[in-house]
Amino acid sequence: MALNGENKTIHLSILIVDDEANIRKTLSYCLATEGHMVIAVSNPADAAEEARRRSFDLAFVDLKLGQENGMDLIPILLSDSPWIKIVVITAHASIESAVEAIKRGAADYIAKPFTPDQVKFLTRRIGRIRELETEIAVLKEDVQRLGPEDRLQSMNAGMRRVIETAKKAASSEAIVLLCGESGTGKSVFARAIHHWSLRAAKPMGVVACPAIPPDLLESELFGHVKGAFTGAVRDNPGRIAACEGGTLFLDEIGDMAPSVQAKLLRFIQDKEYERLGESKVRKADVRIIAATNADLEKRVAEGRFREDLFYRLNVICLTIPSLRDRPDDIMPLAMDFLTYFCRVNHKRLLRLTKEAEKSLTRHAWPGNVRELRNTIERAVILGGGERIDTSDLPDNIAPASGTPAIGDKVPLSIIEELHIRRIMANTSSLQEAADVLGIDQATLWRRRKTYGI
Repeated sequence: MALNGENKTIHLSILIVDDEANIRKTLSYCLATEGHMVIAVSNPADAAEEARRRSFDLAFVDLKLGQENGMDLIPILLSDSPWIKIVVITAHASIESAVEAIKRGAADYIAKPFTPDQVKFLTRRIGRIRELETEIAVLKEDVQRLGPEDRLQSMNAGMRRVIETAKKAASSEAIVLLCGESGTGKSVFARAIHHWSLRAAKPMGVVACPAIPPDLLESELFGHVKGAFTGAVRDNPGRIAACEGGTLFLDEIGDMAPSVQAKLLRFIQDKEYERLGESKVRKADVRIIAATNADLEKRVAEGRFREDLFYRLNVICLTIPSLRDRPDDIMPLAMDFLTYFCRVNHKRLLRLTKEAEKSLTRHAWPGNVRELRNTIERAVILGGGERIDTSDLPDNIAPASGTPAIGDKVPLSIIEELHIRRIMANTSSLQEAADVLGIDQATLWRRRKTYGI
């Protein structure tokens, strides 16, 4: 589905299923002159095959297909593309067959002979429905992820350069690889690139690779058929099919299992894939954006990431600066978060004391923008006064009275313990904590045992 022109002419991908060659020809011509992509077939088997290989917005299905009943094709098409709108066409119209078609999932029903104006009116109406469905899906995701950091503004020259490069990359079809520490805003950049691109009117899907077990990630991406594995009680079209014409964001791709890497490489190269449990080759037009906080070149050298996939992904690489490398952005972001969380928590606008501002600007922010967001949200929820003070901030950001600081006359072990506790509180895994501390996991385990962490 595509939008073009000032009047937003909606171009659809349409399947015609009719055993009469003249109907296929005239209906195809009528729809093609409106700018739609049309595939016409004469029987249910070919229709099912086309539906497996491509994504359609609309299907015109004749009720009488030789010795076969077009009604039986409706659930087959819907199982491959749950969003498809099916219009039943027939020369033997009756109230009973119309009711049965709607019960089976058809969107509309028209009787032969029909005029070009009837077809165009119906197609435009369904096109508007598909457009609204896409807008609703995008809005739902925006609401779920809504936050002030989505505006992508910065006082930092390096960050501004990254933003400008992202805008230039967005207009292309190139794969974009987003690199940077956890919490720097890679997912925000991915959504912005999709929004700036020519695919903005189509869906954007997000798959967090570490959050899905390796044995299920393949199914999540490529889909599966009923019975493909234990628990596969129904067909699943997969994220790639759901993002037809749009963008798929693969977050933390460095954690993707090798078996899935191979299938992803094939899809990137050929735009072809297969669902689990079937041998049908499908095609999809989906742009890939990937993100990682890992050193992929190091993982390639260690044999943990495919070299050929790395080079396919590394077309346009954007490295997002950490928050500590752009300290001028700390307070503007903090104030945006403060305004946002006061509003969503139905509180009058709070302010920060000078001491709280100093604590925020002095903090190293190992968790980057995500940590800052969480800190302000916590302060808004727990704060009881008109101003947010240091007492409303976590101890690792504004140490309570008596907490040792660098330079105090205390044993080195106390500073070390405090530092380890703070790092572990602001990292998502032991490996990440060890990397930040510059030690291996075994050393970190011994330190934890010594200090009772």
